[in-house]
Amino acid sequence: METHQLHPDTWVDLYADYLYNYAVARVNDAEIAKDLVQETFIAGLKSAKNFKGDAAERTWLIAILKRKVIDHYRKINSKKGKAEVRMNYSAQTDAEGDWLEERIADPNSNFENDALENEELGLAIQKCIAKLPKKQAQVFTMKTIEGMETEDICNALGINASNLWVMIHRARTGLMGCLNQNWF
Repeated sequence: METHQLHPDTWVDLYADYLYNYAVARVNDAEIAKDLVQETFIAGLKSAKNFKGDAAERTWLIAILKRKVIDHYRKINSKKGKAEVRMNYSAQTDAEGDWLEERIADPNSNFENDALENEELGLAIQKCIAKLPKKQAQVFTMKTIEGMETEDICNALGINASNLWVMIHRARTGLMGCLNQNWF
């Protein structure tokens, strides 16, 4: 069996894009994915002495990244329920002392429903994206939510532009059907 060697000086050039695409597909956030890849490289450097050479470098780095993704979700879930209620100034007016509770008391105000409806819609969209086939959800997220360029997505996923647009169309159709059923 072949014994693999670590070459940390080439990790960014050889594996950064692959690790990034792996992470962004799992956390649906480009900035968090970048952070996770950086943390993976740092953890890899710190634990290089533990590398046995049984697996290829990329496989070993992916294993580290998987743990970083799991840690990310554990961290998010441990914060649930710890949020505190804060009083906010209204974003719709500059009036000093125009507190949120005063706006809610106004029977002609729709302000109190805006944030709630946006949050509910956001959750409904995320649930519907999760119901899409994995590749459609990934392409839709990369193009529509993260705003990545078509060429970059095609290169990252090894697909052509025509295939990408078919997947986006199918994802949008699926999302619309899901949202019509679960939100509207």
